[in-house]
Amino acid sequence: MFHTMKNLDTAFRQVRMFCLVFLSLCFLMTCYAIYKSYDAVKTANSSVYVIANGQVIRAKNSEREENLEVEIRDHVETFHHLFFTLDPDEKVIKQHILQALYLTDGSAKQLYDDLQEKGFYTNIISGNISQRINIDSVVVNSKIPPYSFRCYATEDVIRSTNNIKRALVTSGTIREVSRSDNNPHGFLIENWKILFNQDIKPLNIQP
Repeated sequence: MFHTMKNLDTAFRQVRMFCLVFLSLCFLMTCYAIYKSYDAVKTANSSVYVIANGQVIRAKNSEREENLEVEIRDHVETFHHLFFTLDPDEKVIKQHILQALYLTDGSAKQLYDDLQEKGFYTNIISGNISQRINIDSVVVNSKIPPYSFRCYATEDVIRSTNNIKRALVTSGTIREVSRSDNNPHGFLIENWKILFNQDIKPLNIQP
C-alpha cells in the first residue's frame, strides 16, 4: 500500500511538473505572439503609400529628427523659389507670394509691401521681365531651436535686351509649427532678411 502511495505521489509530481512546463511554454508563446503582433503593427504604421503617376508606391516613414536638416533646407528653398520666381503676370506673382507667405512670418510680408509700394512688381509687369532663382546652398544650424539658416543663391533677371545675374544672401530662423496643406514641412521662417543682393554679371543679348 505504501509502495502504491509512493508511486501515486511520484506520478502527481511528474504531472504537476509537466503542467508547469506546459503553462510556461504557453505563456512564453503568448508573449512572443503579442510582441510580434505589436512589431507588425508598428512596421505597418511606419509605412506610407504615395500615389505617383497612377501607381501606389510604398515609402518608409521616419522620425522627424532623422531628416530635420533636410526638411529645413527644402522648406527654405521652397520659400525662396516662390518669393523670387517672377513673371510679368500679376496673377502669377500674387499666387507665388501668397504661397510663400504661408511659410514665413511678417518679415517677408513687410518686404513684399515695401517692394509693392516702390512699384517693383509694376515694373516687372510693364517691362515684361522674368526672374529666376538658383539656390547654391542652405547652411542650417539644427542643434538648438530656433534653428538658424543662411541661404546663398543667384538670381537671373531676364529682359528682352539683356540678362542680369545677381548674388543673393539671406538669413533667418526656423520655428516648428503644425503641418498643413499650405505648410507641409511644418516650419515657419522668422526674422528673415536679405543680407546681400547685388548685380554680378550683366549679359547682353544680341538681336
